[in-house]
Amino acid sequence: MQIAPDIYCVPGVIANVFVLVDPDGLTLVDAGLPYSQRRILAYVAALGYPPEAVRRLLVTHADRDHIGSLAALQARTGARVFAGALEAAALQAGRETRRLQVGLAYRGLLWLLGRLLFVRVQPASVDEHLADGQELPVLGGLRVLETPGHTPGHLSFYAARCGVLFAGDSLRTLGGRLRVSSGPNTADEALARASAERQLALRPRLICTGHGPAVAP
Repeated sequence: MQIAPDIYCVPGVIANVFVLVDPDGLTLVDAGLPYSQRRILAYVAALGYPPEAVRRLLVTHADRDHIGSLAALQARTGARVFAGALEAAALQAGRETRRLQVGLAYRGLLWLLGRLLFVRVQPASVDEHLADGQELPVLGGLRVLETPGHTPGHLSFYAARCGVLFAGDSLRTLGGRLRVSSGPNTADEALARASAERQLALRPRLICTGHGPAVAP
């Protein structure tokens, strides 16, 4: 689904995966749950590109619904993987960077359900650690933003030329309205609010969140 010029969202994948088109190839933002690579690459093919056209895989954070197919995509496309240092360490270990803010008994139940219902996330190597303020040669300049809160090392990406913000799970859309990451799956709610304020201060024309449709704030 096209959401802006040269920006597409892969349909039918839990946690949004965005395809960014440049003359030198494609960039993906996040990678969905395990086995999502099949649907992602089928969508890339429908856009008219082979897997090898994917040049970069950008990671907002190391939750399984955003990195589950990262290793498979990396192997299939040969793309370089970019992530923040904290999330990169988790990626390479095949784990997440924060625990749910719930009691031990409930956490244990969730762990057991995860082992029973979900495939283990495969570790993925990271080619480059990203830092705040860095600019990538994507969409005319894609700025890296450190947006901790949802996870300790969460990143967002801002394409200033077209005014599009890729916010990962630092923001979410619910009922057509933006919400700041909060609740048991948020590592630090105060940091999450500060990160949201920083992003909204950029006055983006369109915000692409990790879940839900893109919205104009």
